[in-house]
Amino acid sequence: MNSTFTDEISAIAEAIAEKVGPQKFQIWFKNSTKLSLAGEYLKVGVPNLFIASWIENHFLNEISQAVQAVIGKVPKITFTIDPELVGSLMAAKNGQMKLPTQAVGKGHGQVLRAGDKLRQSPARRLKLTLDTFVVGSSNELAFNAAKVVVNEQQSPFNPLFIHGGYGVGKTHLLQGICNAVAQKRPNVNWLYLSAEEFANQFVLSLKTKKLEVFRRRMRETDLLAIDDIHFLSSKPSTQEEFLHTFNSISIAGKQVVLASDAHPKMIGQLSEKLVNRFVSGMVVKIDPPDFNTRCKICRQYAAATMGSAFGDKLWNARAREPISEDVIRYIAENLRTNVRELEGAVLKLIAYSALQNEKITLSMAQTVLTENLARMDPIVHVSDIEAAVASYFGITPSTIHSAKKDRTAALARHFSMYLTRRHTKMSSSEIGRFMGNKNHATVLLACKKVEELIKQDAELHWQGPTGNKVVKARAILSQLEASIYCSVSS
Repeated sequence: MNSTFTDEISAIAEAIAEKVGPQKFQIWFKNSTKLSLAGEYLKVGVPNLFIASWIENHFLNEISQAVQAVIGKVPKITFTIDPELVGSLMAAKNGQMKLPTQAVGKGHGQVLRAGDKLRQSPARRLKLTLDTFVVGSSNELAFNAAKVVVNEQQSPFNPLFIHGGYGVGKTHLLQGICNAVAQKRPNVNWLYLSAEEFANQFVLSLKTKKLEVFRRRMRETDLLAIDDIHFLSSKPSTQEEFLHTFNSISIAGKQVVLASDAHPKMIGQLSEKLVNRFVSGMVVKIDPPDFNTRCKICRQYAAATMGSAFGDKLWNARAREPISEDVIRYIAENLRTNVRELEGAVLKLIAYSALQNEKITLSMAQTVLTENLARMDPIVHVSDIEAAVASYFGITPSTIHSAKKDRTAALARHFSMYLTRRHTKMSSSEIGRFMGNKNHATVLLACKKVEELIKQDAELHWQGPTGNKVVKARAILSQLEASIYCSVSS
């Protein structure tokens, strides 16, 4: 390592210490991280998932600012498990610990004991397993379908299409299926990737004239799992390529598993051929977890986190005490939308308990989680909005995405755009792309029209399935919002 590189790393460390403060730097960075620069990337080596998750959630901006101050550009930050840090931690603990199987994330760990030889996990091992998936009424059907895919050489669910909102476990099931199949049938050739990766590799293969290599890799698989398949929306050439890939695998009697934020029929600008292929298999939705499932998620995550010790300095006796049932119930009652916010709340409580050397109590939870509970409204997805609007106006979501300009289609499209702008964090450009590849100016104009209609409480006319409809704008808005929040809260 040259002196210039060493100086840059030292300067970055000093800048981070200045931004986060000496106490936090001592606890979270000094002996628990290893920094390295590689091109535009800053790699942060860590001994385990807990530290990675905490640093990423609480100090990412400070790290980015520190690197920018030293090298003059905003870096891309990645987290990796560093074997040396793991080894140091093992020596410090002189006992058992869990080592994540690969890069940062919620994973299934392998148990190492002091004296065991540290070795890299297989590159094909994904971090999420079915063993760690918490099953409840909201996801039981999807989980059972996943088990069928794992247990049957040729499952009746092909494709298995899993859809649902943010953070409900779609990725967990996809990766869990791949890991379980790899364990049960080691000779199976499986491939897991996101739709974005599929699209990028397809484009790269065209540019480098290696299309046949790409096609062999994708099509000669026994199990192809594609996450975020909605990414293919408005990408006709990539959709055509994926259609051929899907057909090749399906004809060979092999398995395809897909995940999306929305039902196939509600993905904007998705070809009819692909929609038909997707709905020909098993389409199953995962809803936000119910109360009992949320409690189970909190208990499991707390137990796993407390079992992932990273040094006596932080893990004291207080931090190892089980979280009481009243605290578990308090978190589950107040955080209702997805798994990630539940895990974030539990992690925050455990870390606070460790740093303050205090037992986790209900009063502590009420104080520490104030910020987490500040936004308790359910997370609304554009698919929820489109479903409510399409149902209200008596049309299909595909009509909203189309170029039809009759009064019914136009009203539904305008209200969809307005409600998406109002209840999600999507930009005008993103909304436009999702709803039929419209430009951002079209979205802004639609929102402005709806605002004017609501302001005037105008009387609106359209043709519904049962005849002519006449309803005032504010009543339409009220009924649509009630329908949307009823669906995401149930």
